[in-house]
Amino acid sequence: MLGQEGEGFKIAMFSLENGRYTVAAGATGVIRASRDASVAYANTREVQGQTIGNFQLVKQKIANMEADYEMSHLLWLKCGYLKNMGLPSAKAASMAKWQATTRSETAASMAIEIHGANGYTNDYPVERYLRNCKAAVIYEGTRDIHTLMQADWALGLKKEKAARVILPPYAASAAA
Repeated sequence: MLGQEGEGFKIAMFSLENGRYTVAAGATGVIRASRDASVAYANTREVQGQTIGNFQLVKQKIANMEADYEMSHLLWLKCGYLKNMGLPSAKAASMAKWQATTRSETAASMAIEIHGANGYTNDYPVERYLRNCKAAVIYEGTRDIHTLMQADWALGLKKEKAARVILPPYAASAAA
């Protein structure tokens, strides 16, 4: 048995929170990969005698991906910090997952737009990024659920519970 009798729900919620943190990290990686692929493509693809990285709308998309990467990165770093300090992190995990998955979908879509028709070929990875981030939106609660959770916390309808480290039985007896 994992934990003590009657602690199943708490353990499940602890696992769900850790999953949200992991999904946020992965989605942040998709944003970075989309940005990196777009930058590499924009610096090499030439149209009308110049690289497309010189075009204003391509720059705007890459700038948005950069900002989304930085924001998502900071959100999951904050969550990790709270976890490491033993502080409540459910709200931070929810926010990081919600924002990173939403922004990864946008970044992957913009990367395909920058790549044009090439974005759907096997020569470039950006179509795979879009496919992968669509699945991450669903894992550990949809964006709709996280939107409602964040609103409930902001409105004071939901309170974040104190962090609780769940130790396996052998570790708990060694700590005593």
